This record gives sequence, C-alpha cells and structure tokens, in this order.
Amino acid sequence: MIIRSSNLEFFRARAEQAHADAEEATLDHVRERCRRSEAAWQALADRAERSERLRVSEAKRKAEAGLTS
Repeated sequence: MIIRSSNLEFFRARAEQAHADAEEATLDHVRERCRRSEAAWQALADRAERSERLRVSEAKRKAEAGLTS
C-alpha cells in the first residue's frame, strides 16, 4: 500500500509540475507539450487512485465474507 500511495503522490506531483511549466512557458509548442504531459500524468494519477479504491473495497468485501462464513 505504501508503494501504491507513493506512486499516486508521484503522479500528482508530476502533473502539478507540468502545469506549472505550462504556465511559465513562453513558446506555444512548449506550453502545449507541458499541457499534454500534465494530462498524461493526471490520467496515471486517476487510474492509480481508482485502482487503490477498488483494492480497498475488495479487501473489505473479502474480510466481511470471511466473517459471515
């Protein structure tokens, strides 16, 4: 769980950095590249967060099923 959490934090940090880079860029093509990068990192963060929620939900389901058996 620690590794997954740190991955999520890493992805979010990279998205934030790409956003900041886009804001600072003076050239259009650099700004667009940074925005694409931000979107890609954010998609990875969203996927990691969704996977973690599903993992926790599945663990709870299994724990509850084990208690009722």
